[in-house]
Amino acid sequence: MAAIFLSMFTIILIISSVVCSSNSMSVDYYKHTCPEAEPVVAKMVHKGMINDKTVPAGLLRMHFHDCFIRGCDASVLLNSTGKEKAEKDGGPNISLHAFYVIDHAKEELESKCPGVVSCADILALAARDAVALSGGPTWDVPQGRKDGRISKANDTLQLPFPTFNISQLHQSFSQRGLSWEDLVTLSGGHTLGFSHCSSFQNRIHNFNSLNDVDPTMNPAFAGDLRRVCPIHNKVKSAGANLDSSPTLFDNAYYKMLLQGKSIFSSDHALLSTSKTKALVHKFAASQEGFFEAFVKSMIKMSTINGGGTEIRLNCRVVN
Repeated sequence: MAAIFLSMFTIILIISSVVCSSNSMSVDYYKHTCPEAEPVVAKMVHKGMINDKTVPAGLLRMHFHDCFIRGCDASVLLNSTGKEKAEKDGGPNISLHAFYVIDHAKEELESKCPGVVSCADILALAARDAVALSGGPTWDVPQGRKDGRISKANDTLQLPFPTFNISQLHQSFSQRGLSWEDLVTLSGGHTLGFSHCSSFQNRIHNFNSLNDVDPTMNPAFAGDLRRVCPIHNKVKSAGANLDSSPTLFDNAYYKMLLQGKSIFSSDHALLSTSKTKALVHKFAASQEGFFEAFVKSMIKMSTINGGGTEIRLNCRVVN
C-alpha cells in the first residue's frame, strides 16, 4: 500500500502550489489550526475500506454529486428534516453510501480541533484518499471550503444522468466551468464502482424500434448484462461492475469503452465526437496520462465555489 503513495504521481508538484484566491483556499489551509486534518481523514477512509471494498467508489461519487449541486459545500451530507427532503434523498442519490466515513472523520477532528475543519473539506480529502488508496494518483487538495445550509432533493435533477448524450453531458459540465477534457477525464471515475440495473436498462432492453439491445455494445457483454438484469428484474440489488477491476483505480474503463463494453449511455457518448473519442484513445493507451489529467480535473471540480457560510459541528445537520 505504501508503494501507492510513493508512486511517481505523488510528485506532480505543479499541483502542490494551487491556490484558489476567490474563496481563500490553499493546500496548507489547516497547517497551523489543525495539522491532524489530512492524516485523520486518510485513516478513516482506509479503515472503511478494510470493512467494505466499495467505500472508495462511494466517497468519490459522493464528492462528484456534492460539487455538481450548489458547488462543493457538503450539502449532499445533510439529512432531510420533516417534509423538506435533502439531496441525499433525491432519486439519483438514494444509492450513495459511506457517509459514516465522513461522520467518523468529523467526530475525531472535532475532538482534536473543535469548529475548525469543514465537512466540505473532509469530503474533498476523502475523495482524494479513496482514489489514492485504490491504486490511483494522489494530490494536494486545496482547502478552505465552508459548509452550506441548503440541501434540496429536487436539485439532484441537475446531476448528469447515465442516459445523457454528449450534448447533454457537455452542457452539464460547461455550466460548472468544466471543459470537454474535464468531461472525458472525470468520467474515468467510473473505473471504480457498481451500477444497479435501472441505470442501464435502456441499453439492454427495448433500445429502439429496430433493436432490443444497443447495437454498439459488445454482443457477449450485452448478453451477460441481460442475464443479470432481465427485463422484469425483481432483484433490487442486481447490477454490474462499471469496469473489469471495480476496486482498482486504473484506465481499464477507457479500454473497455473502446471494446463496446461500457455500461452507461453517457459512457458510450464519449465516442460520439472526434475530440472526446481522441481523449478516450489517449487515456486507454496511457494510464499515466489519465492519472495526470484526472488530478488536474479533480482539483478544478473540487474548487467550484459552493458559497458555504459555516463550519458544521455535525456534517448531517446545520449549526
